[in-house]
Amino acid sequence: MFKIYQKYLIGIYTQKFIAITIIFFFLIYILGILEEISFSKNTNSDLYMPYLLTLLNSPITLFEIFPFIFLITTQLLFYDVFQKNELVLLKRNGLSNFKIIKVLIIISFMIGIFNVFIYYNIASNLKYIYSDLKNNLSSDNRYLAMVNENGLWIKDEINNKILITKANKVNDNYILGVIINEFNKDYDLARTIQSDKVDINSSTWKITNSTIIKDNVTSKISEDIFINTNFDDDKIKSIFSDIVTLDLIKLYNLKKDYDKLGYSSNEIELQIYKLYSMPFTYAIFSLLSSIIMLNFNRNTNFITLVLSGILLSVVMYYMFFIFNSLGNNGTIPVIVSAFFPIVIIFIISLIGLVNINEK
Repeated sequence: MFKIYQKYLIGIYTQKFIAITIIFFFLIYILGILEEISFSKNTNSDLYMPYLLTLLNSPITLFEIFPFIFLITTQLLFYDVFQKNELVLLKRNGLSNFKIIKVLIIISFMIGIFNVFIYYNIASNLKYIYSDLKNNLSSDNRYLAMVNENGLWIKDEINNKILITKANKVNDNYILGVIINEFNKDYDLARTIQSDKVDINSSTWKITNSTIIKDNVTSKISEDIFINTNFDDDKIKSIFSDIVTLDLIKLYNLKKDYDKLGYSSNEIELQIYKLYSMPFTYAIFSLLSSIIMLNFNRNTNFITLVLSGILLSVVMYYMFFIFNSLGNNGTIPVIVSAFFPIVIIFIISLIGLVNINEK
């Protein structure tokens, strides 16, 4: 059973966490709706669509900034405790600063588990609906790409032609084991192109040693042929980069498909490790914020505390961003890029824990 002081700390921490989360959600919604209104001006969408799109997109954006919400929540909790002189009262009843911090770490970790396994899965599926709706409203729905257990599939519309491409593997700027079915706008098959290797370095694909089937006649072409598309290697990679639309199960399934295709799964692995590290991240952010607050002068004004929290959040954001980028491009192992920033913050926090009970 929770002790009275634990219930009290958990109660006020949860209240402040919910309040700050709601404030950030509305800020995200207000900023997002301006972008969606600007996007919808060039479409024939209904008047409610920008508001619906923003509502669907906001939860996943909120998930990305949860670590900083935990940091600010802890700051405000200690500020409130200082203002009411409740810290002195708690200490008179035999509580140490370490015990107070331990409660905050535990509640942060528990909320983190809920966020990863419940909230994130809901938010990612809402993001998927958002992306699907927005794609249908934009001109980009003329072409699409996907990866499944059978390989890479691309549907493309260009120059009054429809190209449906299947590839077994992706290797650098090439797709391997390629079959391209070319249709007219009425979906009548014009020809089929088969090749072991296609250069997709630019949107004009270079097809080597191809076999063309047209009107039931098969011809082998030794010279290179070129076809215009809306896709190049960078475009394909960018389409697959929006992995926040995938919940944990879909991430694991996509990683398997990428591995079969020979496509780099670093970004997917990094996202999975980031998700599993989130409860620890929330706990460490709460720990660091607690140590900073206990080392602040008790009479520090509210604006100074808020500005210090924002500054600390910016520093943390760029540290995580740098390590994630290094993991994404393969410079360092993805597991290191996901967990090493947390280890650094934890070591810094441990140094701050020295003599914390004397504060």
